[in-house]
Amino acid sequence: MINYIPRRFTVVRDRELCINCGACTVQCANGCHYFKEDGKTLLCNSDNCVACHRCVAFCPAGALRIEKYVCDYRENANWTAQYQQEICRQAETGSVLLSAMGNPKPYPIYWDKILLNASQVTNPSIDPLREPMEIRAILGRKPEKLEVEKKGKSISEMPPQVMLETPIMFSAMSFGSISLNAQKSLAIAAQELGTVFNVGEGGMHPDLKKYCDCAAVQVASGRFGVYKEYLNHSKFVEIKIGQGAKPGIGGHLPGEKVNIEVSNARMIPEGSDAISPAPHHDIYSIEDLRQLIWSLKQATEGKKPVSVKIAAVHNVAAIASGCARAGADIIVIDGFRGGTGAAPTRIRDYVGIPIELALAAADQRLRDEGIRSAVSLVASGSFRCSADIVKAIALGADACYVASAPLIAMGCHMCQTCNTGKCNWGIATQRPELTKRLNPETAGKRVVNLIQAWNHEIKEIMGGMGINSIDSLRGNRLMLRGIGLSEKELEILGIKHAGE
Repeated sequence: MINYIPRRFTVVRDRELCINCGACTVQCANGCHYFKEDGKTLLCNSDNCVACHRCVAFCPAGALRIEKYVCDYRENANWTAQYQQEICRQAETGSVLLSAMGNPKPYPIYWDKILLNASQVTNPSIDPLREPMEIRAILGRKPEKLEVEKKGKSISEMPPQVMLETPIMFSAMSFGSISLNAQKSLAIAAQELGTVFNVGEGGMHPDLKKYCDCAAVQVASGRFGVYKEYLNHSKFVEIKIGQGAKPGIGGHLPGEKVNIEVSNARMIPEGSDAISPAPHHDIYSIEDLRQLIWSLKQATEGKKPVSVKIAAVHNVAAIASGCARAGADIIVIDGFRGGTGAAPTRIRDYVGIPIELALAAADQRLRDEGIRSAVSLVASGSFRCSADIVKAIALGADACYVASAPLIAMGCHMCQTCNTGKCNWGIATQRPELTKRLNPETAGKRVVNLIQAWNHEIKEIMGGMGINSIDSLRGNRLMLRGIGLSEKELEILGIKHAGE
């Protein structure tokens, strides 16, 4: 059979260095490395390589490297090599193209076109090493007014809220899409950092119940694993309407990833496909959403804030306003660069809008309507460093969700093949021989180190601004300036151009 699609990578083995130990054959789940018939000489099948670099990392002789395979196509700005290869792939399979992780298209990354302000003479900077810096965030609805007694003590009844020691939380990644060890790593990190990890729409594994004081649970259209105890084993409950990687599209966990543990957590038969419909079949209006929010608050006796997660789309500001008026305590907006275990490639690459524009538009709409204090905003969708977090808060976020960054900290190499279940780093897989490669204690510590480093940098940046509290940074767009942006982009972001 003719192979119309050239391989993407080449595994290069240095014969002078290779000791034929076979470590690469053990580490690769994709079958790239194998012994010749003599059982002594190692060979490579580069067609199977996804550039996870596991073999390179574990080769004791340093004999391996991965190179991009160059196969020149006739130059054509319209019919690029990628489009030709994708057409050939669909011609062979007749299937929808699936992709994992975030949007790789070269769209503008607005974080990189937003600059931060710094203090000089009239507004002295603050030394975070010697002066207190407050980076705690409080999520939840604020009371319309505070009543205090004569001695100054508040007598207003406060709605349920969530206190975070850092404005960074771990976004929803379900058991099934990622391994239990990966979830445990996030849970361990969240508990040590004083923040929250989201279990996603896959229910909660019994081993995670001891971390319920730092867990958020999700109610998606499939209602997988949702019952009263599950809702109450959480810091807050999140209704997933959409996600940035696939707005308007439901979820699908292939049956081969639904082992006995996943089936128990999701409350579905072992080996069956877990399909979340695109719509919630009990939500077709804001009034329906209000009813579900009310029902969840009844199930938790009004002790848990309820969040609504929506994808960043063109009318996101109006949708956010509707969610706030429906009774949501927290609104999560997920941008089009958000990661995913699997999504239709065309949806991932061409549907939705950047989180920067969506966040700014939603924050301004809520302010204009006088209901901004009634709800907390959480931004999500590819936060790569601490500066991105600071810019998001200045644009109006109360806190930020991260997912890809902690996975990279654990060892993810962005192979974008999560849907195959062959993750060599033990993250996006349910195969026991692969999941055991990820040690939750070690991986959790790496995630803690990452977020602690970001926390230090956030304090340094705030100190340079002359700001000592996240509350003073939130929505403070005067601290931002755009560079290389059009007038319309600056208008939507609500910031001035550099130099103004």
